[in-house]
Amino acid sequence: MTTEMAETIGAATVTLEQAEAFLRDFAKMSEFGATPNGGVDRQAASEADIAQRRWFAGLLESHGFRVEYDRIGNQFGLLELMPGAPYVVVGSHMDSQPTAGRYDGAYGVLAGAHAAFRLAEEWRAEAVIPRYNLAVVNWFNEEGSRFVPSMMGSSVYTGVLPVGQALATTDRAGVSVAEALAPTGFLGDGDGPPAAFCAEIHIEQGRLLENAGTTIGLVSASWAASKYVVTVEGAQAHSGATIMDDRQDALYGAALLVVFARELADRFPGALHTAVGQLDVYPNSPVVVASEVKLLLDLRCADEAVLAEANALLHERFAEIERVANVGISQTLSHEWGINPYQPEGVALARAAAERLGYAHGEILTVAGHDSINMKEMVPTVMLFVPSVEGVSHNEGEYTRDDDLVAGLDVLTDVVRRLAHGELAASAGMKVQA
Repeated sequence: MTTEMAETIGAATVTLEQAEAFLRDFAKMSEFGATPNGGVDRQAASEADIAQRRWFAGLLESHGFRVEYDRIGNQFGLLELMPGAPYVVVGSHMDSQPTAGRYDGAYGVLAGAHAAFRLAEEWRAEAVIPRYNLAVVNWFNEEGSRFVPSMMGSSVYTGVLPVGQALATTDRAGVSVAEALAPTGFLGDGDGPPAAFCAEIHIEQGRLLENAGTTIGLVSASWAASKYVVTVEGAQAHSGATIMDDRQDALYGAALLVVFARELADRFPGALHTAVGQLDVYPNSPVVVASEVKLLLDLRCADEAVLAEANALLHERFAEIERVANVGISQTLSHEWGINPYQPEGVALARAAAERLGYAHGEILTVAGHDSINMKEMVPTVMLFVPSVEGVSHNEGEYTRDDDLVAGLDVLTDVVRRLAHGELAASAGMKVQA
């Protein structure tokens, strides 16, 4: 326990004992899939992910929560205090990228659990029954590092992705989601608990909060995004003997596209982010010109007009690369969304919680995708950020200070309390569950 964190606790509602319990559980959770450099490798349905899910189920059950799974393997810890009422769904994801940081997603799941534990204890002590029940969620395959697309579990839960299509998705080794989950006991036969509201907390994965000295980010909207699955098709040939003019080099075509993605971002400095995050080359042999390359390319922007222009330029470049490299290019949009704000009533509710607790706060946009982006299309949703040191993420060096982790837990608890008591329903003019 650092002196700085102890000072933070002194001004908050979370007790020192609760903070220490949370940090102990966070340290234990981080052991699953731990890497030598302080990160984790806990890809969806891997041995590390399975072991961590079993540990988390035990943690939930030890606090009186019932654990259930839906048809895509989303993990729910349920506390039903108002029979028949829908649930405030709070959580994030525990799966990771390869050699990733300990905080991305996992912090939000554990913070959601400890917020729920605090509220359950509070309600028992005060003999209070909230208007809505609680569901702590660990969404399946948010990262998409093993199974594409990302945000798979929440996409199925919200009806964006058919469950059959998700279960049939295979990894690079040809193992399907259904095959990976079948032996685990994590596949249920239902659609998960009905949601009334959702809350998620996450590390920022950028450095705006840290630069501004702000503890709590109130996420008001997400950047628009276009995510492509691209296949570049050429012809297999001898890499030494085949003359250059006769080559149909798929990897050359893909390389031109990778370079253009960066050049495209440079045309709109600060406004557009681009990346090619995955390349699969066939036959990937040292003396063979590649006949096929599959890649994932994404564009993200805070201005929909700029994103539309960037997409148009990208499609023009597809045609140019086909001609220059003598290849064929096919592409599909795996994900696409515009700048779609979170409900302003939810942002106001989160602001009230941060103000009551005395934490520095401010509105912020999210550049990264999160499960709450799916959830906000289904139910009113609150999204919170805590700072990331130097903005490092998807990296073993990812780090958020203990005092910021605990501050986020404190604000999240108050947000979930307000949601469970129907405050957002009342402010938004919704029919409140009796």
